[in-house]
Amino acid sequence: MKKYNKKKIITLFLQLLGIAVLVAVDLVIKNVVTDNIALYEDVRFIDGILGWTYVQNTGMAWSMFDGNPELLSLFTGIIIAVALVYLALPLKRPLAYDICIPIILAGGAANMIDRITKGFVVDYIKTLFVDFPVYNFADCLVTCGAFALIFYLIYEIVKESKEEKKKLSEETSGE
Repeated sequence: MKKYNKKKIITLFLQLLGIAVLVAVDLVIKNVVTDNIALYEDVRFIDGILGWTYVQNTGMAWSMFDGNPELLSLFTGIIIAVALVYLALPLKRPLAYDICIPIILAGGAANMIDRITKGFVVDYIKTLFVDFPVYNFADCLVTCGAFALIFYLIYEIVKESKEEKKKLSEETSGE
């Protein structure tokens, strides 16, 4: 098994620091919202595009598993623990993993903190140009991190497929 080196320790430290900063940003925004916007109040932010609406989500995306924050917290906690162990392992990983996984973890952790401390997640971002559920910064982190990771994986699959075809073509033309 590979050993820890200075670069890996610094990378892990920066990842944990990044997670902490993103979680703090999310929690600060949620506190500003709950202190300044009444429950279900609509506040226009960018007319016709974005607004603020304070809602309490006891489920997860699109209110799935509504009313079961304990189960969601347990499930999220397990995923976070496994992902943190993965990041801590001295493995050679693509840079995309080292960036995207902490972003996803930060979003999951921030919403889990809400579920544990409040029994619900504070959602507040409302898209006005399309009918879409109200969401928050942590949701954006999970979504953007996951999409970036998916795009990276698709890129790698396409790249490997092209390399395999090229190798196969070279082998058959050389015979």
